[in-house]
Amino acid sequence: MSGNCSKMFPALNLLLFPHLLLLATTSYSHSLPLSNETDHNALLAFKAGLNYQSDALASWNITTDLCKWRGVMCSLRHKRRVLALNLSSTGLFGYITPSLGNLTYLRSLDLSYNLLHGEIPRAIGQLTQMSYLDLSNNSLQGEMPWTIGQLPQLTYLYLSNNSLQGEITHGLWNCTHLVSIKLDLNKLDREIPDWLGDLPRIETISIGKNSFTGIIPPSLGNLSSLRRLYLNENQLSSPIPESLGRLGKLEAIALQVNQLSGNLPTMLFNISSLILVGLQMNQLHGRLPPNLGNGLPHIRYLILALNHFTGSIPASIANATTIQSMDLTGNNIAGVVPPEIGTLCPKYLILNGNQLEATTVQDWGFITSLTNCTSLRWVTLQNNKFSGGFSRSIANLSGQLEALDIRYNGISGKIQIGIGNFPKLFKLGLSGNQLTGPIPDSIGRLNMLQFLTLENNQLSGMMPPSLGNLTQLQHLSVDNNMLEGPLPMNIGNLQRLVNATFSNNALSGPLPGQIFSLSSLSYVLDLSRNHFSSSLPSQVGGLTELTYLYIHENNLSGLLPDALSKCQSLMELRLDNNYFDDMIPLSVSRMRGLTLLNLTKTSSQEESLKS
Repeated sequence: MSGNCSKMFPALNLLLFPHLLLLATTSYSHSLPLSNETDHNALLAFKAGLNYQSDALASWNITTDLCKWRGVMCSLRHKRRVLALNLSSTGLFGYITPSLGNLTYLRSLDLSYNLLHGEIPRAIGQLTQMSYLDLSNNSLQGEMPWTIGQLPQLTYLYLSNNSLQGEITHGLWNCTHLVSIKLDLNKLDREIPDWLGDLPRIETISIGKNSFTGIIPPSLGNLSSLRRLYLNENQLSSPIPESLGRLGKLEAIALQVNQLSGNLPTMLFNISSLILVGLQMNQLHGRLPPNLGNGLPHIRYLILALNHFTGSIPASIANATTIQSMDLTGNNIAGVVPPEIGTLCPKYLILNGNQLEATTVQDWGFITSLTNCTSLRWVTLQNNKFSGGFSRSIANLSGQLEALDIRYNGISGKIQIGIGNFPKLFKLGLSGNQLTGPIPDSIGRLNMLQFLTLENNQLSGMMPPSLGNLTQLQHLSVDNNMLEGPLPMNIGNLQRLVNATFSNNALSGPLPGQIFSLSSLSYVLDLSRNHFSSSLPSQVGGLTELTYLYIHENNLSGLLPDALSKCQSLMELRLDNNYFDDMIPLSVSRMRGLTLLNLTKTSSQEESLKS
């Protein structure tokens, strides 16, 4: 691919420095009016209009030569005339004064990443030599001034991440030199204008994250130079125009989070230059094109999630050998995953929430083929119809694996010892299957693990002490299994744990005080429906950030500790169906945040507590 591939996402202004050096050594064949003090006075007026400049404009004073001021580049031919002004990321706060319109030699203006507000002054239209205008990442308001259309040399227009409203000014139709226009992250609305399809040199149109309505103009298919089209996160409706299939140089198309409907245009998947296709969160339907992989030899990111696609994954996907991320989440795609998918070696394979199946060893062949992919990072297959034995090949996936999620399928068998082979794994989701046997001790080798979900299986045996090695763990759920024995004493090592659920097992023994010392627990601790005995440890007062505490339906006894009142963040507390003594600490009445308190069958003083 050309060098443009690596610049698909960054702004093109990195290319401009050599351009500005060229500007500094060139001149115009015609003379421009105004005196040599014009630019000096215009810049001082701009400075005076700012409320705050940090130290960025300290050099802007009458004793320092204009051409030595910070951010100022002067012409070598025309004395004291400014060609470029770059004050990006300098902490400017205030308005853009109309005085900048007097910088009539100016070709480049960059005020991005500041705190400028108010409207873009109409005087900007006086800068008829302007080729580069970047006011992005400020707090500018109002409409785009129509006078921008008076800048016939304008090549790059960046107004992203402001609060601009209204329509794209029709005046831009005159800016036939435009190569890149970025207006994303504003409040622009109305329809996308047809005349955008008349800009002969345009390579980038980025107008996502606005409120545009209506259709995607078919005229955009006329833009033979277009490489990047970002219309994402608007309110666009109707089908994707077939004419977009004529964009032979297109590298990235992002139409996600709209209300687009209809089938995928077949021609779109014959654009061999495409690197990114983002169509997620629309209402597209129909089958994926059978030649999906044949026409996309350079595709890296294929994101079709959260639509209504049906049919199967085309075997031709094997020809898209450069793919790094494929996300088909939340469709109605059925059948088996083609084993050829392993020849792609993607980094991210995300197939959640479909109707995909695997019952035989052959059906699981795609996992076996993925074992050759040393760069594999994510495999997420949850909420499908995968069944049969736990594929032994899973333990042979890349040691670079970061997420393995096969929740809510019908997978049976034991969790393999080899599950501990992934030192970079941060998410392991095995819940909602038919897994049996013990939790392997090797799981304690997953030192980077943050999310471990094993609930709703048929796991048995004791919880391995090696769980205490998972010091990065934030979410632990093992509820609704057949686990037995005590909680590991070293569970207190999990100093980052936010929520933990152990309910509906056969766990027994005294509750370790260490689990109540985890001040990181802020959401839920559920120990209910087990066989825990002895008393409630006084360390329970350490759960100062916890919202929900459930210890009901156990065999706990003794006095409720007075320290319970320290749990001031609790909204729900269930201690019912235990054998606590009659005496309830008065301090419990000081737990003002409680919306649910259930002590039934624990004390004869329940009625007095309510009074």
